[in-house]
Amino acid sequence: MKILLLEDDTALAHILVDYLEDDYEVVHTYSMQEALLLAENKQFDIYIFDINVPDGDGISLLKELRAFHDETPVIFITAFQDTKYLKSAFESGGNDFIKKPFDLEELSQRIDNLKRHFGLDALIEIGSNMVFDTKTHTLKTDAKLFTLTHRESACLHYLYKNRHRVVSSDELLQNFWEFDEMPSDDAIRTIVKNLRKHIGKEHIVNIRGEGYKFE
Repeated sequence: MKILLLEDDTALAHILVDYLEDDYEVVHTYSMQEALLLAENKQFDIYIFDINVPDGDGISLLKELRAFHDETPVIFITAFQDTKYLKSAFESGGNDFIKKPFDLEELSQRIDNLKRHFGLDALIEIGSNMVFDTKTHTLKTDAKLFTLTHRESACLHYLYKNRHRVVSSDELLQNFWEFDEMPSDDAIRTIVKNLRKHIGKEHIVNIRGEGYKFE
């Protein structure tokens, strides 16, 4: 798992990076603008954003990312006690927050909670008797083992992580192909068709004119 950390407090940032790097790949920046560029050009599993940084704030950053359909789960770090900031954090699309000073174990528990909720663990239960292994790109039932292509695996994982909403074909194309090699919508339809053969049509629903939703 890869985490993007936006934190301008040098001492706290060093502590967090040292702690998190035992289990995750961590990319740290002090700047909102650099965080925006990193988020636009790299794939991250979780964002940890300080609300107040010198060149902006984590809430404005998240609003901009959400406007471009970036649904990466976010934990906000804040020193503010005023509830209006927490309200703004959630309204911008935040998923959790932690107030300074905090215990590192508390942060770890909040990360684990997001992992469970958004399907970020390596093994994901698809239905009642099927396990999806995101690392080996396999689907396993009691009787069979199916190996997915990398794009089929990535598509299934993306739909699962975003199962609370409809995902358009354009969004899937933009996530799994470079701009100069982007194919037609037929490529997504083929991938979805293949996935449905393995996991059942009821799990990936075609929302006519909008896209696909994992059920």
